[in-house]
Amino acid sequence: MPSEIPTYAELCTRTDAPAGSAWGVFGADDELGTLNHLTPERVLAARAAVRTGEVVNLNLPLEAFDPPMSPYRKSLQHNMYANYDYHRDEYLDSFYPQASTQIDGFRHIGHPVHGFYNGADPERFRAGDPFLGINRFAEHGIVGRGVLVDVDRFRRAQGRPIDHAAAEAIPITDIADAATDRGVEFRPGDILLIRTGWVHRHLHELTPQERHEEKSPLNVSGLKASRETVSWLWDHQFAMIAVDNFGVESYPAPDDSPFRTEAEERGDVPRSYAGVMHNSLIALLGFPLGELWDLDGLAERCARDGNWDCLVVASPLNLTGGTGSPANAVAIR
Repeated sequence: MPSEIPTYAELCTRTDAPAGSAWGVFGADDELGTLNHLTPERVLAARAAVRTGEVVNLNLPLEAFDPPMSPYRKSLQHNMYANYDYHRDEYLDSFYPQASTQIDGFRHIGHPVHGFYNGADPERFRAGDPFLGINRFAEHGIVGRGVLVDVDRFRRAQGRPIDHAAAEAIPITDIADAATDRGVEFRPGDILLIRTGWVHRHLHELTPQERHEEKSPLNVSGLKASRETVSWLWDHQFAMIAVDNFGVESYPAPDDSPFRTEAEERGDVPRSYAGVMHNSLIALLGFPLGELWDLDGLAERCARDGNWDCLVVASPLNLTGGTGSPANAVAIR
């Protein structure tokens, strides 16, 4: 862990590595990215956020999205069998670890020009090779102070609810203002939880036909893809970001996304991946991203007592060489 973390503006002036990247900041061989902010001292300090001992589940059911949001994933099949009357075992078919509440690992996506986090060689991305796999997150553990920003509640109170139907791109100023409104104080190493209300609307307010229409083609509200968003997230030294939507950022990326590269302009990158902020957050900066987290119950409890921080414990699958994992996350208040 370096004694001083460069600002995002400083990273953007680098000439010894891709501009805007954190490659080498945590070491030439680093495979953890911003999880390095979760030092033992900060984990110990996070205990102060436990006041009642209440444990809140942050995971949706594995089969919550049927079919999954991504058209490249298939529906989970849960199979059970018995060797005799008083025994049960099971196995899963079409189990896509990132189809429900999940964490993106660093193999998940690379930058179309610069490649994968810390200059990792994708030739090593094979099943069974631990290099840059989700197993690294499992080995380190994800435990720290979680801070919930309920931007959905904030925007509704202002009389301007988020327009999920239009796949609204939420400016980072709304996240900052929502935190200020609730007196939230950020600290280095925090696990940032952002509730937009997208999951609640998609699963509980839309009809099956409406859910299908929002996936064909896929349109999802989320954080605005901007340099300001990335700068704010990096400069706060968050260890991880988890959002209750599909993708963290709004999708699809706009044609004028600041993250579009010449390769994307030429059509060398599929349109579905072009211009996404994922390329900078994951591949350049090493941010683990949580998607489709269930934050409704936590938000209700936080709103009742006014305490918006908690201890977050997430335990990704120790899948050697995995690209992502179910979050297996809880909040302890």
